[in-house]
Amino acid sequence: MIRPDQPLTKQQALTLYKKLLLPRRIEERMLMLLRQNKISKWFSGIGQEAIAVGVASALSEDDYLLPMHRNLGLFTMRQVNLYKLFCQLLGKADGFTGGRDRSFHFGIPEKRIVGMISHLAATMPVADGLALASKLRDSGYVAASFCGDGATSEGEFHEALNLAAVWKLPVIFVIENNGYGLSTPTEEQYACKDLVDRAWGYGIGGVKIDGNDIFSVRDAVRKAKKLALKGQPTLIEAKTFRMRGHEEASGTFYVSEDKIKEWKKKDPLLRFEQWLLHEDIISGSDERTDLQAEVDEYFMPVLERALEAEEPEFDRRQQEQRLFAPVAVHDKQPESENVSEKRFVDAIRFSLEQVLEKHEEYLMMGQDIAEYGGVFKVTEGFVNRFGKERIRNTPIIEAGALGCAVGLALEGFKPIVEMQFADFISCGFNQVVNNISKGQYRWMPPLNITIRAPHGAGVGAGPYHSQSPEGWFMQHPGLKIVVPATVEDAQHLLYSALIDPNPVLFFEHKKLYRSIRQVTNDRCIPEELGNARIHRRGSDVSIITYGMGVHWAHSIADQYHKREIEIEIVDLRCLAPLDFATVKESVGKTNRALLLQEPSATLGPMSELSSLLGEQCFEQLDAPIMRCSSLDIPVPFSPALEKHYLAENRLKETLDQLLAY
Repeated sequence: MIRPDQPLTKQQALTLYKKLLLPRRIEERMLMLLRQNKISKWFSGIGQEAIAVGVASALSEDDYLLPMHRNLGLFTMRQVNLYKLFCQLLGKADGFTGGRDRSFHFGIPEKRIVGMISHLAATMPVADGLALASKLRDSGYVAASFCGDGATSEGEFHEALNLAAVWKLPVIFVIENNGYGLSTPTEEQYACKDLVDRAWGYGIGGVKIDGNDIFSVRDAVRKAKKLALKGQPTLIEAKTFRMRGHEEASGTFYVSEDKIKEWKKKDPLLRFEQWLLHEDIISGSDERTDLQAEVDEYFMPVLERALEAEEPEFDRRQQEQRLFAPVAVHDKQPESENVSEKRFVDAIRFSLEQVLEKHEEYLMMGQDIAEYGGVFKVTEGFVNRFGKERIRNTPIIEAGALGCAVGLALEGFKPIVEMQFADFISCGFNQVVNNISKGQYRWMPPLNITIRAPHGAGVGAGPYHSQSPEGWFMQHPGLKIVVPATVEDAQHLLYSALIDPNPVLFFEHKKLYRSIRQVTNDRCIPEELGNARIHRRGSDVSIITYGMGVHWAHSIADQYHKREIEIEIVDLRCLAPLDFATVKESVGKTNRALLLQEPSATLGPMSELSSLLGEQCFEQLDAPIMRCSSLDIPVPFSPALEKHYLAENRLKETLDQLLAY
């Protein structure tokens, strides 16, 4: 065991020992409760305590911690309320998530702790966002993100390290290399000699340490923090060993007894006790027993109280209310006296300019959005007006940028993330549906994140630049999904999305960018998202649609008007929240419903509308509900093929069939 980098008094040494002992004693008790079936699962950190306790003791209370499964010591070091902590671990109503999520899947903003999710490495880009907030405000704190050796194979690990390096962020990445990713040994996880070798490839500092030596951990973290605050991130590989299974049910049958015996000799508590004895701070086992009793007396009564705490009760309304923060359109302004003709792309740009000019907490991230102005030139000139700190080119990443947005939003920024093409959002799917959408329901404050995604076909861009993935996100509560059809809606709905305190996916149709024009107000007019609009009144049939479908519907409605058939066009505008009341009212009047969408038929947004209409409007229908969708094939590249792929090609046929019923 190395000497401490800073001398300790006897009292400081005993205090540090008790801090190291506390998570071990709690865990030992939790394992007893697991055997008694009083908790459902436990991910043991026994043998790894020196890493969590060492890191937390080397950092300040202002620094962020982003823990994983085996970091109980981070929570005890930050003096988290033990009763609430135990209730969380036991799934009780008084836990930090009230039973909505498990064990360490929670955060405590006032303690600067950002909780994990089950998808390994997913919070590492979040650490980048927190660190970027520190850098932008010159706040002087760092973010320390933890992961295991297995998580270093995940894409978000690499995106996070690369982004931190490129942006010179005050962040520390800590790998707890305990030898196994569940049952897979490290030699089957990576081929490099040590995981810290990966640091050099990203151009950041790296250090390999003995993770079972608390003094080694503290020394490395103190040095890493100094470097991080100078814009030099550090990757720390802490070598340790997992003394128990991945979780208790999996056991350790895949580990040799000799290896376990070898590592037991390196137990961080045993080594610290030996150091205390060597330094004559304690004299023998009696003092160790007294210190253990002191620690047990500290937490055991609280644990007993938590064991008797109330189980959560299900209240549907209360659960649903956690999805979104209330929206107060408090900055609504009177319309300007000035109006001007704008294209769809101009309206998008106009809204972005308005929030960036008025509010410093807004910033943009995306590929090629700075000097180049984005592939659709939406942000052309922005970097000269608002600076590179607020108009930020990212590497070619999606998950990393979206995770970074979470960290920024937790610190009060309002990030706008541009997906270069909506198709590429699939590379960031985990962040959107697991981190962002579930955040507030679980424990987070509202996340004011706007994700802009150019989507849609009709421009001969082929299978990977033409998709309409908006429906992918409808089944993930916690996201608002907006798809404007007009210039006016592009302007005002984007502004509304930007000021909404909740996460919003904003889909912009590429073909509409420069093909439609409209005179709009020269001031953005906010509204609460989730209101459909009747674009055209009619009595014979309702076409329910959104986005490009609105234009297809108008075109065909003009044709049928000559035959004295009046089509009502309902523009959903938002897919979530969904304004079904307006749809229901329209269908109740016309008694026929044609559901028109650009995405392919199977599991598209209109499948959900069809189900709702069948359940709630059956008696009002004079004909079957009909869908008109694009084909269930990838979007073809050739314009001649793409034309026949799109729903518009079958709209007249489907409408005639519906009217003839």
